[in-house]
Amino acid sequence: MEGQVKYLKAKSFVLDKIDFFYPLFRPFFDLQTFRYLAIGGSNTLLDIFLYFVSYNFILEKQVVHLSPGIAISPHIGAFIIAFLITFPLGFMLMRGLVFTESILRGRIQLVRYFSVAMLNIVLNYVLLKLLVEYFLFYPTPSKVITTGVVIIVSYLLQRFFTFKS
Repeated sequence: MEGQVKYLKAKSFVLDKIDFFYPLFRPFFDLQTFRYLAIGGSNTLLDIFLYFVSYNFILEKQVVHLSPGIAISPHIGAFIIAFLITFPLGFMLMRGLVFTESILRGRIQLVRYFSVAMLNIVLNYVLLKLLVEYFLFYPTPSKVITTGVVIIVSYLLQRFFTFKS
């Protein structure tokens, strides 16, 4: 019971802070879309930050050798590290704060969220490979561009597929 009370207080605290800014954006977005952008944007900024830290400081821009003949480039390794943190966090935030009226069971939402995430991984991988290895863009700006494309695709799929009401 105490855990539920703490959860509800934390949820209320976060939504109060986000909703405080909603009147400025009311002409452009409904409340759910605004919350999606605020919460998803925060998770995305965390993802980019984790990518930057992973690429530059954890992996130190070095190829990760998993075993003989299997290696991961540092920009893909950084992407994987960031994803392992932001995927579960993103699901919990979207389910608990944005798409709360969904009638789908939690496990169905998780499977669908995971499916969308897998599509996002493919998009991330392909776009990062193209931008970094073929167009020779810097990795962090490439991640930002890739993230912009993925956000649009993800929003549409999350709203109308994963958390449909």
